[in-house]
Amino acid sequence: MDLNKMIERVKKNTDPSKVGMITSHLGVVRRTSRNGREVLSIEVAYDQAALQAIVRDIKKMSGIAEVLVETREGRLNVGEEIMVVVVAGDIRENVFPALVSTVNRIKKEASKKKEYCVE
Repeated sequence: MDLNKMIERVKKNTDPSKVGMITSHLGVVRRTSRNGREVLSIEVAYDQAALQAIVRDIKKMSGIAEVLVETREGRLNVGEEIMVVVVAGDIRENVFPALVSTVNRIKKEASKKKEYCVE
């Protein structure tokens, strides 16, 4: 996973007349779970077909020129990268919502996560 390489890929392979903004999400394993427990590690898996369907849907949104997603599966420790999402498009009013939608849909529709916490 290399966010800078993904951004360079977008710049190189996307029609520049359609790109006025590139935004990204870099998810990392955090130390504290949403319920306040101390996390030691997580195990994550992705449904690749669902992931690709989400990317296709987001690319159909108004003003979106490109969507790239890279994920890591398996057991990951605190601080390790989980997922990178890059969205390119015309203006921020289109691109920011597309990024948020992509991340939220992947978490809801295409991923399974188990936290390993301090007992």
